[in-house]
Amino acid sequence: MVSEIRLYSESEFQEKAQQYSAVLFSRGVQVSMVQVEKLNARFLRLNPELALCVDGSGLWLCASGMKMQPDWVAEVPRLKRASLKSELIARACNLSEKPVLVDATAGLGHDSLLMACLGARVTLVERHPVLFSLLEDSLNRAKEDAYLSQVTASIQLVFSDSAEYLKQLNDQNQTVDVVYLDPMFPQRDQNQQAVKKQAQVKKQMQLLHMLLPEDGEMDLGDALLPLAKQIAKRVVVKRPRLAVFLNNESTTYQWSGDACRFDAYFQPGL
Repeated sequence: MVSEIRLYSESEFQEKAQQYSAVLFSRGVQVSMVQVEKLNARFLRLNPELALCVDGSGLWLCASGMKMQPDWVAEVPRLKRASLKSELIARACNLSEKPVLVDATAGLGHDSLLMACLGARVTLVERHPVLFSLLEDSLNRAKEDAYLSQVTASIQLVFSDSAEYLKQLNDQNQTVDVVYLDPMFPQRDQNQQAVKKQAQVKKQMQLLHMLLPEDGEMDLGDALLPLAKQIAKRVVVKRPRLAVFLNNESTTYQWSGDACRFDAYFQPGL
């Protein structure tokens, strides 16, 4: 877990940088603020270490000349094209019934944004303070967008360890309609005969992998599945098409696409 990180900003964004720094500090991250003359591609190439940056687009992560931001506003064209019939995830999560849904592996939040757009009431749970702060910034910016303002009304962010959050719901005898899991590092258990070499992960995911070292995340999905099944009528797991079952548990039902599939586990008694 990152406990210290640099935060770059140009002079005109120093006040915003200070605000982000205070929020991150409250979440256990020591921030070293650095004012730079120009926060451009050349600067990023010359400063390859993992860091945060602040500019007019908000808070984002950078490393090795790459940059990453959840940027929910950029998802609007996709959301406008989406429908309950066209999206595999909508069928897997039964979004036509407008479920109460917990996304226990938030990532960049794009799947949750789509599910909220298609009718779900979504709680995103994220334990990493930097990633949570990036998601929070994207949510706040999305609230100011004319199209997304209604969608974000159905989204709640929770800063918590997902396992602890699910255990707490169970202890309180609370149930939800759906728990959604999209483990960060499924490539460890790919069918090695069918997939001998992984394609390079796109830039945003490369930066997420740098922020969230695999050592601490590898078995997160396996540990969450049995917890999720205790409190959800339906648990949906997003997997690469050829990956083995999460936690080696056979699925109740499955929806498959070209690149990924959705494994569903039903608990009708809840």
